[in-house]
Amino acid sequence: MSDIPVNPLVLLGVGSSFAFSGLFYHLYQEKKEELKKLKEIPIFKPDLHLVKVLKASPHRRLQYVAVEGLVQADGEPLASRFVPRSFGVIQKIAVEEHWKFWNSLTKTWNSRTMNRKETSNSVPFSLVSPGAYITDLYVKVQNPLEASGSYLERVHHKVRQAEEGLVNTVLQGVSGEKPVAMVESEELLRVGSILTGFGEVVLEGGEVMRLQAPQDGRLYVLVPGNHRSFMDRHEATASMWKKLSAVTGLTGAAVVAGVIYNLVGKQDDRSR
Repeated sequence: MSDIPVNPLVLLGVGSSFAFSGLFYHLYQEKKEELKKLKEIPIFKPDLHLVKVLKASPHRRLQYVAVEGLVQADGEPLASRFVPRSFGVIQKIAVEEHWKFWNSLTKTWNSRTMNRKETSNSVPFSLVSPGAYITDLYVKVQNPLEASGSYLERVHHKVRQAEEGLVNTVLQGVSGEKPVAMVESEELLRVGSILTGFGEVVLEGGEVMRLQAPQDGRLYVLVPGNHRSFMDRHEATASMWKKLSAVTGLTGAAVVAGVIYNLVGKQDDRSR
């Protein structure tokens, strides 16, 4: 059987399949371990139950928990610059210019982004319990701009194409550069949206609760949506890695089985 050649591409395919299967399984195990740790984090809402737990905790402090609630501005919210009747508590506006420059060596136009300007605005806000008729209980969110997580919603994105004129065409020929477009975008953390924060919660005074960056070095995170949707996304990722590991592993095994079957068949033909 050893004198029967095997296509190197087949060997490469088998090796790649098993290598990817191992990689995907490793990623699955990492995500599975991350899920296990996430499930150990207590989840609360801004209600009397959280107040009671804080009062019973040492130093009236919970070192690392998740708090889920509706975003409510503590004062006047920020109005969207581009979307009427849209308000938020965190706002990011970005404007950038897209230019093309003539490369005399390659004889091509190369794109470049220039003059990017980004401004961030925020107002103090809190999380209140969804569906609560009385909003006397809330959790103030401290320093949200220091938190990680993609919690902003893009509410505006517009590309303004540069106008082509005779004067601009002449200038482009002389300078070897030309404007292509200006892109403007706006992101908001909307008032009334659901937000889940991971961090330290402290009780100050009577019933003033604050969500802040943990003192033990763990991540301060804000994520859009409720806690269940956050966990569902992680579980879906774990399931994806698990399925990819199984598919690539089975593919490699099937190819190996096919190669062995063909080699045995050819050996039998030679014996006859």
